[in-house]
Amino acid sequence: MSAISLSTKTSVNSTSSITSLNSGREQFVMKKSYSIENGYAGRRRSLVDDARFESKVNRENRESLLHENSLSRENSLSGEEVFLPEDSLTVGENGRLLVALIIRMREEMVSLSRTLKTIQNCKGTLLHVESRPSQNLDESQFEVILKLDIARENLVSLLKLLKQSTSLSRVTVASATNFVAEIPEIWFPKHVSELDLCNHLVTRYEPDLDQGHPGFTDVVYRKRRQEIADIAFNYKHGEPIPRIKYSVEDKNTWKAVYTELMSLLPKHACRQHLEAFALLEKECGYAPDNIPQLEDISHFLKRRTGFSLRPAAGLLTARDFLASLAYRVFQCTQYIRHSSSPYHSPEPDAIHELLGHVPILADRNFAQFSQELGLASLGASDSDIEKFSTMYWFTVEFGLCKQKGELKAYGAGLLSSYGELQHALSGKPCLLPFDPIVCAVQPYQDLDYQDVYFVSESLEDALQKFRSWVAESIRRPYEVCYNPFTQSAEIVDSITGLANVTKQVQTDLSHICTALHKMK
Repeated sequence: MSAISLSTKTSVNSTSSITSLNSGREQFVMKKSYSIENGYAGRRRSLVDDARFESKVNRENRESLLHENSLSRENSLSGEEVFLPEDSLTVGENGRLLVALIIRMREEMVSLSRTLKTIQNCKGTLLHVESRPSQNLDESQFEVILKLDIARENLVSLLKLLKQSTSLSRVTVASATNFVAEIPEIWFPKHVSELDLCNHLVTRYEPDLDQGHPGFTDVVYRKRRQEIADIAFNYKHGEPIPRIKYSVEDKNTWKAVYTELMSLLPKHACRQHLEAFALLEKECGYAPDNIPQLEDISHFLKRRTGFSLRPAAGLLTARDFLASLAYRVFQCTQYIRHSSSPYHSPEPDAIHELLGHVPILADRNFAQFSQELGLASLGASDSDIEKFSTMYWFTVEFGLCKQKGELKAYGAGLLSSYGELQHALSGKPCLLPFDPIVCAVQPYQDLDYQDVYFVSESLEDALQKFRSWVAESIRRPYEVCYNPFTQSAEIVDSITGLANVTKQVQTDLSHICTALHKMK
């Protein structure tokens, strides 16, 4: 992950605030969330909203660094008040100090959020974050290591402000030698196990935060949601997905939506969705009276297309979600929408994902399209992430295709929404032929049903057009290839990397030639 200059638009997720990462070198990633209170507007949750918001945050961070000004000397500590060990501090190429602050905190969220805000005000750039329980519980609840890039005069002011905080019991300054050199410009997971770090949340319309959420006043529902969220935050790669014991209300909500959709899907869903749905009913327990479990569905998808499911606590940031697709992993929620609103949910839930997304992931062409969309996003610029998110919105969520001269739905937002599906096929909205150049920048609707839908000639045609668009339009100084044997993403930016990819292609071509010879 690139160095982050803190912004007022960035907050810390209360469920799982800080996680350490080790992928061959020491790195730390701060789990962040964007909320209504921090300027994240909109009715329906989407990757498009998130990608645009994250671009705005990153842009503000860069502008803040460009306009950095020295703080007044009057705010600095005197030599008697603070001691900076000059001989042990590291000075970067830009003349700024690379330091580590070890801070003991008494109140987790309040202390941390105030500290991060103080760093921002003092023009500090946050590089890494790590936390651990405090060894001295009498003084503090936990300790945090914050590694910073900051001007000396600003560091002195920062220490003075931190010293005045009543929620901090101790602040220690240490060195951070050779720290920045180890951080890539844009971090992304290099192995499927590093998806453990890709669970940054976009917190909108959550029952604990938004008074407009149907479950805001339902204490029992909120508690159950928190328990399911904790399962997702604690999940690690390779573990079996914990099974959820759903309530009577959950089962009734599932049954209502399931029954309603079954009256429309046979006529309006694409062939691939219907074929997979029949298998899911047979092999994974899909039924009006039963909510299937992610572990069973994950095994089913693994056998069909190599995709697997991973529990998610809510809507992920665009980068994290798309990165998961690169490894043929679909991040899937396990909670059910509130029973008072069975036919509409502004946030993703298990109904949307199990009835809408999962069946089509069992199709090889669609699985390939999803993975290539994810691979193209790894290390991409903010503007390209916005384009990929918009592409995802109009295809994976709200895509239409032609089959035997008729319009069929393959997007999950259509196949899991009775009202949206009827609207899309009513003749009222504008239907455009799928063109990635147009689709990637098409304004979308998050307040009501879509005004525009894109129609693909087929899922195969959509995949080929997407590939051409990525090759011609997306600028990235390297290519990223997926190695299915090691489940890793390999950067191809050298002759050696190209040779490794070529060897696998030669092996595949050899099998194809042998098969053609035997077929003759």
